[in-house]
Amino acid sequence: MKSRSTRALLLSALLAGGFAAAGAFAAPLRVGTSGDYAPFSLKADPSRPDLEGFDIALARAYAKARRRRIEFVTFHWPDLNRGLLTGQFDLAMSGVTVRPERSAIGRFSVAVVETGAVIVARPKDLFRKIDDLNHQRVRIGVNAGGHLEHVAYAHFPAATLVTIPDNALVLSALMDGAIHAAVTDDLEAPSWVIGKKDLALFGPFTVDRKAILLRAEHAELAADLNSWLLESEADGTLARLREEYFKIPDSPKLAYPLRALLAAIDERLALMPFVATAKRRASLPIVIPTREALVLDAAAESVRDAAERQGVAPPAEDAVRKLFVALMEAGKEVQIAALTDPYFTSLEILPNLKAELRPALLRIGERIAQLLVALPADLDRAQIIEAAKLGLRSAEVSDAAMLTIAEAISELTKPPAPEG
Repeated sequence: MKSRSTRALLLSALLAGGFAAAGAFAAPLRVGTSGDYAPFSLKADPSRPDLEGFDIALARAYAKARRRRIEFVTFHWPDLNRGLLTGQFDLAMSGVTVRPERSAIGRFSVAVVETGAVIVARPKDLFRKIDDLNHQRVRIGVNAGGHLEHVAYAHFPAATLVTIPDNALVLSALMDGAIHAAVTDDLEAPSWVIGKKDLALFGPFTVDRKAILLRAEHAELAADLNSWLLESEADGTLARLREEYFKIPDSPKLAYPLRALLAAIDERLALMPFVATAKRRASLPIVIPTREALVLDAAAESVRDAAERQGVAPPAEDAVRKLFVALMEAGKEVQIAALTDPYFTSLEILPNLKAELRPALLRIGERIAQLLVALPADLDRAQIIEAAKLGLRSAEVSDAAMLTIAEAISELTKPPAPEG
């Protein structure tokens, strides 16, 4: 029987090189994409299957680097989750926004770009400020089934919302007068307003991360994809693609280890309101010591495994456990806040605690482990704290909890004390 160390070395070789060589003969990498969301994924000619956009170029670059054949599978946004769960594609690349209900069914890569929701209104002189749009007489159009539908309901609850099943038709509905305004984001909006003088634009009023969504069981593919994204950020590949497709030089580099780590922690915290609701429905307490012990053990093992895959020494286990204790304490804060907030509403169909939410947290934990191992040594403490203030934003976390997380990350990046 192969030892644990031997198995780890074999897996490392598979991910680093053998995976690429074997990929030339493997089944094609099936990439789900919408083809209706510029500048991420768009059919250049509606009558042809050809696709273009940032995510299309990113998928092709990864497939080329790993010598994988690629097959694009088109989906409609309302069918994204079902397509992933039923295996119609291995991963989705189409400007997919990181959302907790998606984390519950799959696993995200590190984020590749940030966007902000905006609303475009017509005619320009009818609306003076964004609050003028939150009125029952105002018809607001939005792509059905995507992240922006959730944004529209949250920010314009009094308006009459019109969900449109094809994102490519949202602008047409606005220009035809079927709706007064449309919700999009600050990367798609420039292609909407160019050459049109009668459009008013308000926002952005959110900050959202875009990432690649993989099937939950694709742990090895996710680890390899994350490694490639980190490398592509470091060598400028991602920056060049962002500038080409988004026309924004010096865009935020999200696939650096510290920012990616904080984004993963933020994604974990975003699941906590669902966890709290699921616990309450199951008559379970917020604090379950036996479960916390299992989480700590799993975190320590994930970090050891990630270090073995990378061929480096793991960070001190005490420091790893200290960070995950800080994450769990912050998670309890978010859970308690959700249950005591009279305005908090959870999903109508709540993910199952045992079958979906806990496995999702473990999957995010695996990405956290990979990023901990990738952190550069001796990061500046003030830099970590500032990054945490900007990166931990999806849930209400106290300054004390945020600082505890930042301090734990800082401790993990310090070189080990000399022996003797």
